[in-house]
Amino acid sequence: MDTQHYDDIIIGGGKAGKTLAPALVTDGRKTALVERSLNMIGGGCINIACIPTKTMVASANVANTVRNSAVYGVKANTPIVDLAEVIQRKRTVVQSAREINLHNLETALDNNLIIGTARFIAPKTIEVTTAEGNTRVLTAERLFINTGTRPLIPSIPGLTEVEFLTSESIMELEDLPEHLIVLGSGYIGLEFAQMFRRFGCRVTVIGQSEHILSQQDLDIAIAVQTLLKQDGIEFLLKAKVLRVVREASPLENRIGNETVLQIQVADHEITLQGSHLLVAVGRAPNTDSLNLAATGVATDTRGFILVNDRLETNIPGIWALGDINGGPQYTHISLDDYRIIKANLIDGGNRSTRDRLVSSCLFIDPELAHVGLTETEAQQQGYPIRVAKVDASAVPRAKTLGQTDGLLKAIVDTDTGRILGCSLLCHEAGEVISTVQMVMQAQMPYTVLRDGILTHPTMTEGLNILFSKL
Repeated sequence: MDTQHYDDIIIGGGKAGKTLAPALVTDGRKTALVERSLNMIGGGCINIACIPTKTMVASANVANTVRNSAVYGVKANTPIVDLAEVIQRKRTVVQSAREINLHNLETALDNNLIIGTARFIAPKTIEVTTAEGNTRVLTAERLFINTGTRPLIPSIPGLTEVEFLTSESIMELEDLPEHLIVLGSGYIGLEFAQMFRRFGCRVTVIGQSEHILSQQDLDIAIAVQTLLKQDGIEFLLKAKVLRVVREASPLENRIGNETVLQIQVADHEITLQGSHLLVAVGRAPNTDSLNLAATGVATDTRGFILVNDRLETNIPGIWALGDINGGPQYTHISLDDYRIIKANLIDGGNRSTRDRLVSSCLFIDPELAHVGLTETEAQQQGYPIRVAKVDASAVPRAKTLGQTDGLLKAIVDTDTGRILGCSLLCHEAGEVISTVQMVMQAQMPYTVLRDGILTHPTMTEGLNILFSKL
């Protein structure tokens, strides 16, 4: 079989890979990008993660607004959610983004956008198998692995013997669940929990930890859980699922089966029945099909590729970008991974992952955005700290919008006055957190936000109020 030679090969067209490919071509490098499916062009974000989920979140928020419109003096009928139409809207948004990405890659790469599954057969050589079963062998001086992650399926007795949903398959449902059980109390699980509750479903969230969002401070986690409970979401925490079975529905007027979970909560066992089960306990790396043993590339115990702060693996000439390298699993981190590669390999710079400030947002309503250290982390790292807190109801804009639920919190270094971290549980928190992040990146003191002339009335003005509490 003939071998095709390239300067660079990118395996996986997620945010980092699809952005890097045109840059390499512009730099005069003969570059190939291998993507396993046309339906994944553009990567996980636009096809199975950020974009489709937030599109559906928007539909859920509209339903909630209609349901509560009387609060605003607007009389509306009770909303009827047509899940099939919600899904179709989601598909339209995704398809549009996918077509744009396909056009951009085809324009940059011409015939060197290759659709197929790649596996290593030597340190710098891959074999690509197409959907039709044809194979091609490619080799390159440099390779960039950007294959992303997939839903993690835990080892629970009986789970693989029943029908269950993942964060991908739940977005293809066209009929609303009667009772959705969500296994997992992190970002993915909570977004779907509120979404389907606002679509009109009964929802129960099961979590292993003592509180949801175990990486957040307890006060923030409790505030989020309180808001979700007000939406009608039920919680079972400090819970371990012992077994999952599928049984005939006990309801006389219901056709079909029920998912039954046997759960240990504290020192007793309970049984929970639901029409649908969503498994949302994390993400697993897409490395198992790559045959990394042929390269010597090292992974951790979970299968994520080990890299240094320049995203280099232990094998010279092979890099790992995006979720696959075990860093924070955010699209904006994947984009920054691209910037690191471009700076170091194209621009002659010296960029790394050291000290990069990572923001995040949980897209429930109200949103929970975070940047920097939590109060717990700051204490563990020995910082002398001051903590500011204020209820979202103190922000004038929140009152005008009727969006007064939530909590704003900041952690400041007592000695330097610099902001160490901030958590915002409020309307438009994902937008407002960027202002805090910019001040932190510029290493300015918190007084810049306390005394800044911020537009009134906006949610960002809440930062004046928050930092005046110090």
